[in-house]
Amino acid sequence: MRFPRASGVLLHPTSLPGPHGSGDFGTDAYRFVDWLVTGGQKLWQILPLGGIGPGNSPYMSSSAFAGNVLLIDLTELQQQGWLAAADLAPAAGLQAARVNFAAVVPYRMQRLALAAARFATGASEAQRSEFEAFCAAQQNWLDDYALFMALAEANDWRDWCDWSPGLARRDIDALAAARAEHVERVEFWQFVQWSFFRQWLKLKAYANQHGVQIIGDTPIFIAHQSAEVWANQALFDLDAGGRPTVVAGVPPDFFSATGQRWGNPLYRWAEHAKDDYAWWVERVRRTFELVDIVRIDHFRGFVGHWEIPASEPTAVKGRWMPGPGEALFKAIAAALGPMPIIAEDLGVITPEVDALRKQFAFPGMRILQFAFQNDASDRFLPHNHAPDTVVYTGTHDNDTVAGWWHNATDHERHFARGYLATDGHDMPWTMIRAACASVADTVVHPLQDVLCLPGEHRMNFPGKASGWWEWRFEWSQIHHWHAHRLAEFCRLYGRVP
Repeated sequence: MRFPRASGVLLHPTSLPGPHGSGDFGTDAYRFVDWLVTGGQKLWQILPLGGIGPGNSPYMSSSAFAGNVLLIDLTELQQQGWLAAADLAPAAGLQAARVNFAAVVPYRMQRLALAAARFATGASEAQRSEFEAFCAAQQNWLDDYALFMALAEANDWRDWCDWSPGLARRDIDALAAARAEHVERVEFWQFVQWSFFRQWLKLKAYANQHGVQIIGDTPIFIAHQSAEVWANQALFDLDAGGRPTVVAGVPPDFFSATGQRWGNPLYRWAEHAKDDYAWWVERVRRTFELVDIVRIDHFRGFVGHWEIPASEPTAVKGRWMPGPGEALFKAIAAALGPMPIIAEDLGVITPEVDALRKQFAFPGMRILQFAFQNDASDRFLPHNHAPDTVVYTGTHDNDTVAGWWHNATDHERHFARGYLATDGHDMPWTMIRAACASVADTVVHPLQDVLCLPGEHRMNFPGKASGWWEWRFEWSQIHHWHAHRLAEFCRLYGRVP
């Protein structure tokens, strides 16, 4: 699907300013949309909206369908009457420049519990009706999710395969007894999902009304400790006890000499094929309820994925195994029609991967930071771009451009100076200009590059398990010329109507 020529900014909602320790769906999110509009930006790209997992990563969520409850705007819950002003008093450890998850998680979860309790005892008839309608509409994933989270809490967050056999194997009587025993916590998890969805959909509607579309992100794999793996065990490569026999990752690459051992369970694609990939169809359908465009992470895994024995500590001793290929995307297209999907085609890209992407007209990705490692034939260089691509200065996994330039090799520096006709003094905006000038239909700039921030402001470092996903910006870092310059580049390079 060809996208209209447009420009956007990459920023996860947790990186927004706000008074409660991390960005959320509150007033600063609406202000950010307004800033995008001022800058002529038509796209807001985010990371996965699911809950965080190990290392606080949004790519290891406890559900492929549920939202991250830490993004709920607590002020809106106060406006609903479910929190008091005193409940929102600042707490120790909450920071403006980073998300201190050790402080943010208990602070927000305690207040969500207060709000849920007050809703349970004092909701109006209209509020209760709206909540029940949401639960009914989302029942096919919400019931399992809410019970899974209640049971995970009750079992001290141990892996579900270590729960009692009846619960781990989903015995009907055991599940019924668990629902009765944990009814209050089940309703809590339903309540916070309702709060997440109605707040996010209101924010998305505001963005859409102002001409901004949301680019979401769908990880190819999901966490073992998730409601969907627990509820659909036959669809995943697990042993008789529910543990993965092989796990996902990538071989040694640019980011790591030992590769990346992600640890996600792998799919039994033959089982998915038996019902025409119904689970994946539903996953994509639900994702498009929340966003306008979907970036599918690790697209090459649908052609071939790196299979690592679960006993291996690194990704070195893995092997390539075939994925579902065109069969999956034919099933999705048959059920949902043409979908605006971006294929993250980075890493080891074979002709088969490129052919699959082009068969379904999914735009691929080009990263300018990768462009200067070789010579003029490099596919990441702007003169080698194609219209059906999305060009980035860098992604959430890259250093900032300023950080990249500081650490660049002599070859990269020499090549980039000559290619970009620069002495390197303003490399972030030089790269933004080069991206905007590209023939690629879509260009996305991480906000860190718009603000010319150094490497300590990067969002993530692949292969490093802790200390990431914490970056936040402050409005004091935003100046009038940032939006003006973005808007001027959009005008110069035809990225406005």
